[in-house]
Amino acid sequence: MSHRFDPSVLREYDIRGVVGQTLGAADAYAIGRSFATVLRRSGGHRLVVGRDGRLSSPMLEQALVEGLMAGGVDTVRIGLAATPMLYFAEVSAEDVQGGIQVTGSHNPADHNGFKMVLGGRPFFGADIQRLGVMAAAGDWTGAGQDEHAGRSELQEFLPLYVDRLIKGLSGLDADYLAALRIGWDAGNGAAGPALELLTSRLPGEHHLLFSEVDGRFPNHHPDPTIEANLADLRALVAAKNLDFGVAFDGDADRIGVIDAKGRVIDADQLLMIYARDVLARHPGATVIADVKASGAVYDTVRALGGIAEMAPSGHSHIKSRMKETGALLGGETSGHFFLGDDYHGFDDGLYAAVRLIAASARLGAPLTRLRDAMPAMCNTPEIRFAVPEARKFAVIEEVNSRLIEAGAEVNVLDGVRVTLSDGWWLLRASNTQAALTARAESGTAQGLARLVAEIDRQLALSGVSRADV
Repeated sequence: MSHRFDPSVLREYDIRGVVGQTLGAADAYAIGRSFATVLRRSGGHRLVVGRDGRLSSPMLEQALVEGLMAGGVDTVRIGLAATPMLYFAEVSAEDVQGGIQVTGSHNPADHNGFKMVLGGRPFFGADIQRLGVMAAAGDWTGAGQDEHAGRSELQEFLPLYVDRLIKGLSGLDADYLAALRIGWDAGNGAAGPALELLTSRLPGEHHLLFSEVDGRFPNHHPDPTIEANLADLRALVAAKNLDFGVAFDGDADRIGVIDAKGRVIDADQLLMIYARDVLARHPGATVIADVKASGAVYDTVRALGGIAEMAPSGHSHIKSRMKETGALLGGETSGHFFLGDDYHGFDDGLYAAVRLIAASARLGAPLTRLRDAMPAMCNTPEIRFAVPEARKFAVIEEVNSRLIEAGAEVNVLDGVRVTLSDGWWLLRASNTQAALTARAESGTAQGLARLVAEIDRQLALSGVSRADV
């Protein structure tokens, strides 16, 4: 028995496809068989499985579990869950060596996929490609040659998970916390159940939007990095005169934040707030940001006495590097935050929100004032534009060759990040789409325009153009 996946579904950080077109029950079963084989050959035998609120997730979860059990692996099923609750269960459940979450994350409603962890570490890159090779070859363990077929059991983790989230506020000024007024937007995603329980137990006043899980996402798309998706939260903050608001993506491993003035506090700024909080209590700690992060992030960490490290873009890369370095904090410009000082270091949007409350309390200032104190940053958002899959990496190589020949200062950790006297610019190939992404930052609007023009000039030399910023 063997199986071949559509070549588009095995991505760098996870598995993603369009249900009924490139992803279905047979794929989920094959993923279960292949992952079970990897687990068994590494000496493991038991996994945690969760799913988000998409309409297709129960079907995919059932097929996945059948594949895992056929491979001789026992499964602990935690049901409807935010992805970070799956990660929490993986490190908390007894005698468990990995986990798989069925989730389409922030993608459209007809998409779905799988995020995986093995031995407390992200399972990505070459490991995901290996699942495809194993499936195509039928290289699977099975109950026929093992002592038993796998078993399945249900376990409730939500109360235990929320208990752990609340510990992020331990020892803080009770009066300060009680005075807080916060808005929350679950976006009809998997954050809903945990958010409802969490806010019912938090001090302060809390106003929730769209906490009912609905895989059709009837109110807005659950991607908080797109400002249009924050319109309802911004309106709530204004109408209720709240201190700030937090929005989650579809599986709650990312956040977006609106302050009391209605401004987006972007991921770079949030990471600087977390850095102030963490480094005040852990002097000299390492903080990891991705290659797209503002120069102000690295400057701020160093000014606070921390060690600033740049990592390739992607939540899996940052989590892996945190494990390797012992870093206590990490952040990515797409809204993933990784707190390892008194938590597990995986990307948990709900915990990140709790820690934002804690940072405000410990730093003695509301988020709006913390945002006001930020250094001025004249930069673009991440600019994403379509480039054929067969060309995207070649374009980066061509640009890099020209830059080296010109004697430019180039960081090739992930694409090309070029540092100049008045700022920097980045061009990299997306690991999840047939696209290139770009970003630039300068001290002035004129400098920024010049850097963006240089990106366009380099693209034109390789026969590529993009939409206007």
